[in-house]
Amino acid sequence: MSETSPKLRAQLEGIPTYKPGKPAAAGGPVAYKLSSNENPYPPLPGVLESVTAAAGSFNRYPDMMCTALMNELADRFGVPVSHLSTGTGSVGVAQQLLQATSGPGDEVIYAWRSFEAYPIITQISGATSVQVPLTPGEVHDLDAMADAITDRTRLIFVCNPNNPTGTVVRRAELERFLDRVPGDVLVVLDEAYREFIRDTGVPDGVELYRERPNVCVLRTFSKAYGLAGLRVGFAIAHEPVAAALRKTAVPFGVSQLAQEAAIASLRAEDELLGRVGALVCERTRVAEGLRGQGWTVPETQANFVWLRLGDRTVEFAAACEQAGAVVRPFPGEGVRVTIGEPEANDIFLKAADSFRKDL
Repeated sequence: MSETSPKLRAQLEGIPTYKPGKPAAAGGPVAYKLSSNENPYPPLPGVLESVTAAAGSFNRYPDMMCTALMNELADRFGVPVSHLSTGTGSVGVAQQLLQATSGPGDEVIYAWRSFEAYPIITQISGATSVQVPLTPGEVHDLDAMADAITDRTRLIFVCNPNNPTGTVVRRAELERFLDRVPGDVLVVLDEAYREFIRDTGVPDGVELYRERPNVCVLRTFSKAYGLAGLRVGFAIAHEPVAAALRKTAVPFGVSQLAQEAAIASLRAEDELLGRVGALVCERTRVAEGLRGQGWTVPETQANFVWLRLGDRTVEFAAACEQAGAVVRPFPGEGVRVTIGEPEANDIFLKAADSFRKDL
């Protein structure tokens, strides 16, 4: 038997591993998971019933074209069906975008720190990451990102609100940036947390896409809509980009259960807005509580808060877990804390206060 191994792509060497939020320990003292930006509420009205009905036929393949969901999205956003594509969460669609635009020798620009999947999917594609540091205020440095564009640039991610800092870029600065980007470079506005935005100065990416053929908008049902376990996201882009996304999609990737759940969720928007409003109120309470304790907390428009802790990051996360709330540490940098149930947020605030007093 040969001792050689199959040849694998060199680009996979040293690729970082995506780290999901740590779950609450089963049977242990930890009661709340605040590490994955999940919605703490159960499915919206009608969703569970739709999924249960669809489950009776999961011996069949799902509708590969997601026809009913695509029509629902087209009506909801006022866009042609041909400008839409779905995938396994917005991160799945983001990977399709890399497959469609970038390969060895190409460059992909994004802020750092930002969504941890960006360097992973960029390296998988064979392209080169160009990471542009955030400003001291934890915001995208759009001028520096524009300066980083070269003739090798193929795609730029703008995460708005940014994960994990929760900060946003506003209309004037974003439009000024887009004006500087060459028309043959795709700008992806990753708006996974769009529903939580209350800053009226932050533009809806769909408005910007309408006038700019090189803008693509990513959205997901995983966060505000509470369908994280079903994996369905979508892109809105002009036809050449949307068509390329449909070509690179995994056949039958979005299950029929996910499609039906997404449709039912779109039709329960009034209830959705109420739940999001409650989380936004809790976000304000948590952020103000932390600032009252003496922490520096960037203004967040997402469903989480960010604390830059540097070398104390892992220690802080351990203290929170010991108190009963699992948070998401980025070792050496900081922690991201999802806004959860009021009880969970109270536990976190108490743990943060205790940690602060010991500094």
